[in-house]
Amino acid sequence: QVQLVESGGDLVQPGGSLRLSCAASGFPFSSYWMYWVRQAPGKGLEWVSAINSGSTSTYYAGSVKGRFTASRDNAKNTLYLQMNSLKSEDTAVYYCAKKPYGMGPQDDVGYDTWGQGTQVTVSS
Repeated sequence: QVQLVESGGDLVQPGGSLRLSCAASGFPFSSYWMYWVRQAPGKGLEWVSAINSGSTSTYYAGSVKGRFTASRDNAKNTLYLQMNSLKSEDTAVYYCAKKPYGMGPQDDVGYDTWGQGTQVTVSS
């Protein structure tokens, strides 16, 4: 079945770095746009980044642009999120997600698959 499994979340000090991973299975990962979404405590879901199938296009929320970098290894069916210069407001559960085939970040279509999430806590 279609599955996304995140890992890499941790407690980190402000200014620190983390790399999240998302292992995908059950679908042709290399053909899909992939997304990172987060949910901070007591807040709604926030889209973080999108990356196209060939890694030629990436998009970021303004709150993370210049600090976070999405990447993927299609040979390993794995999505990554490198997070640098972390701030307390980056504290959240981070999810990787996908939309139906062919749907990009501009398409008003919801995500059809989510991972279980990984907790990132930024605190001194």
